[in-house]
Amino acid sequence: MKKNLLILVLLFSFIGIQAQENVDFSKKKEIISPEINADNTVTFRLDAKNAKEVKVQGDCIPEGGFLTKGEDEIWTLTTKKLNPELYSYSFYVDGVKAFDPNNAFLIRDVSTVVNVFLVGGGKADLYKVTDVPHGTVAKRWYHSPKLESTRRLTVYTPAGYENGKQKYPVLYLMHGAGGDENAWMELGRTAQIMDNLIAQGKAKPMIVVMTNGNADQTATPGESSEGFVKPIFMRPATFAGKTEAAFGDIIQFIEGNYRVKKEKAARAIAGLSMGGMHSLVISANYPNTFDYVGVFSSALLQPKDSQAAVYADFTAKLKAQRDNGYKLYWIGIGNSDFLFEKSNEYRKLLDSLQFKYEYHETSGGHTWSNWRDYLSEFAPLLFQ
Repeated sequence: MKKNLLILVLLFSFIGIQAQENVDFSKKKEIISPEINADNTVTFRLDAKNAKEVKVQGDCIPEGGFLTKGEDEIWTLTTKKLNPELYSYSFYVDGVKAFDPNNAFLIRDVSTVVNVFLVGGGKADLYKVTDVPHGTVAKRWYHSPKLESTRRLTVYTPAGYENGKQKYPVLYLMHGAGGDENAWMELGRTAQIMDNLIAQGKAKPMIVVMTNGNADQTATPGESSEGFVKPIFMRPATFAGKTEAAFGDIIQFIEGNYRVKKEKAARAIAGLSMGGMHSLVISANYPNTFDYVGVFSSALLQPKDSQAAVYADFTAKLKAQRDNGYKLYWIGIGNSDFLFEKSNEYRKLLDSLQFKYEYHETSGGHTWSNWRDYLSEFAPLLFQ
């Protein structure tokens, strides 16, 4: 028996050696793509010998750019100098979308998956994992009595939370349509931004709670009992008012399970797009709960025929919020954002009520590039 086993071992070893000998590793050329050059230009490369046309498209090249096939049969394109930023892109090979096989880093935004890369320097250094004390990110399930479901949220606790006894203020951070409790972490780089701002002394240590703002969804697609369903942009209950009405369940869970300060001066709420609307509606319906409100690329967006109680008598609710007082109401939007005019309409309403706010108009549109900037600017203003 032992002799037979030895023969088998020697046989498979010989086959393995022969297999390796048949592979000429010296001829296997490593392809680097994307390559970030010293001058902040970026070179894309793709091995697609039989392709007739290769194009790259993304926020690094909004209009798209065609790669050129070289003598080595590798398709190549070098961009112009790029500003510091987290960029996304996809290849199109003969019109068919393809991932970059030499870039292992991908990210999902709603149902679209793209490759990503980072050009460092300036504001983008906040998006990097640097050699500073790091916070902890946890996925927590909680029960929402008002929504009659067990739901998930993401919680960032600052460095030192586990070993300390101090209580922290809380920022509740809301995603946009099509997003979920993962969006601000993966697309917004929240943990990296908070780690770096806190380490630099630019932001107070705080807990950041990233909720799932879809009332009919308990967790991100693929990680709930719904299974591997295709993510959709606009959920059926988006304007039903359920998310806003049930927000007290989240506050109760956080204040019952984390060392947090339980007063208005230690609570902030902010969000992008749909989450910006959630933030302004929630803060108006809980007028003595938040001292800090951030509205990113958003406005009062619910349909006029909505019957949800949270939208009823909204002007009166804003007056109550104004009279109760707050420390910061921060509005940020890009001047080419498709909600720019809606945002102006909302500001006119606030102006008519003498409702004070800080307004930040930037370039660009409805993009994560702006929303990461807004978080980076908003967080240092909190709990001062």
